[in-house]
Amino acid sequence: MNLERSSGILLHITSLPGTHGLGTLGAEALAFADTLKTAGQRYWQILPIGPVGKAFDYSPYASSSTFAGNWLFISLEKLSQKKWFAGDPGDAFPEGNFADFDRVIAHKRPILDKACDDFFSKAGGDEKQEYERFCKSESSWLDDFALYSSLTQELSTGNWLEWEPVLSRRNPKALSHWEKRLAHGIRFHKFLQYLFFTQWAEFKHYCNSRGVRIIGDIPIYITLESADAWANPDILLLDEKTRKPVSVAGVPPDYFSETGQRWGNPVYRWKKGRGPNSAAFRWWVKRIAHLCKLVDLTRIDHFRGFEAYWAISAEEKTAVRGKWIKAPGAQLFHTIRDKLGRLPLIAEDLGVITPEVEKLRDGLGLPGMRILQFAFDFNNKNFYLPHNIDNRNCILYTGTHDNNTTNGWFYGREIDDNARKYVLEYLGVDDYSDFHWKLIRQAYRSVANVVIIPAQDILGFGEEFRMNRPGTAEGNWRWKLVRESITGDIIERLRRMGHIYDRIRDDG
Repeated sequence: MNLERSSGILLHITSLPGTHGLGTLGAEALAFADTLKTAGQRYWQILPIGPVGKAFDYSPYASSSTFAGNWLFISLEKLSQKKWFAGDPGDAFPEGNFADFDRVIAHKRPILDKACDDFFSKAGGDEKQEYERFCKSESSWLDDFALYSSLTQELSTGNWLEWEPVLSRRNPKALSHWEKRLAHGIRFHKFLQYLFFTQWAEFKHYCNSRGVRIIGDIPIYITLESADAWANPDILLLDEKTRKPVSVAGVPPDYFSETGQRWGNPVYRWKKGRGPNSAAFRWWVKRIAHLCKLVDLTRIDHFRGFEAYWAISAEEKTAVRGKWIKAPGAQLFHTIRDKLGRLPLIAEDLGVITPEVEKLRDGLGLPGMRILQFAFDFNNKNFYLPHNIDNRNCILYTGTHDNNTTNGWFYGREIDDNARKYVLEYLGVDDYSDFHWKLIRQAYRSVANVVIIPAQDILGFGEEFRMNRPGTAEGNWRWKLVRESITGDIIERLRRMGHIYDRIRDDG
């Protein structure tokens, strides 16, 4: 897949501005698409869009379903326009730079519960038929997800290993019993998904009508505490008796952590007997197909894990003592391509990248990634330096959601004065002011076909506004924009750079 020369902005949905406590698919989402259009941006990159929970600090990379949508994205503002909605969206939240997930959930959940009752008692026949069609078309994952979510609430835990064995092992009679007992809750969770996917379709249509393409994100691993793991244990490497993970995923020590990262997700059971595990392959085909309906391009997180993955014994507390195990690689992606056709995928090829990983990426024709914050180690052969980009068909970032902000990185403690001088010398500038624009300009003038800049970098924000600190369990994923923070001057500056460095189409 060849990408045209262009640019975009990285901003997750929850980081959109507004008075709803966190970003939604309402007016502010459409307004941001307009901003991207005016600024000459082709792409809007987001993080994974699945449901999140307090148990994992609301991380979008630890979702209870890889198919369901995050109901917190639902716009009450748009919902209030429905004739059948008799509720009140409630008071506005004060604007701020950080989302309050707990408060938003406490505010939003009862309103949506009332909306569900309103829908089934007052909605017209046409809309109810749309709901039924949605439930039928998505039943392969929706039924399990709605039951899992209802059981999680009823039993006060999403860890299905703690449920009674007939439930954790999915005994048909037990499932039937609980489906009847929790019918109201199941209906509610299906209704939330209907609202989410309806609003998402409208959001994507609007973005595309403005010439903006959405880059989604698909984590390679799923959490054990998820509807996916409960409904599909045969795709994971679990102990036959206990159903606990034999090995968990992570990465060895690297730039982000001296002890590596022990993610804790179960790894996949890629083999069954002497051949591939067909259940895992089918599940991945279904997963990619599903997300391709929701976004225009998809970044596959931790792409190198499809060539070989770092397996850590479930007993280990850190990721230091692990081992590389071969994954199916091209065989899996050829299966996906045979079923779906083209692969509109981007390989997140960061970390320990070997010639085998590069061969897999290039053999599939997938664009890779480069990160400017990784470039300046006094080595003029550094892979990430712009002059070493040997394949234009890549995406260049100043940083990602896992990095510090550009100004936080440059002015903070991650690099010393000698490194700062080296960075400025490379960029060909002398003064230290407005460093974020200096690095953005370097990205724009590079040969990389696509440049993506985190919204915090465009605004020149410091470390306190970074999205995630890998290896930490609390306080992440909360940063959000304040309305009108992306000023007309910033928009014009981006557009001007886009023209200078040939990143805007003539009709842009």
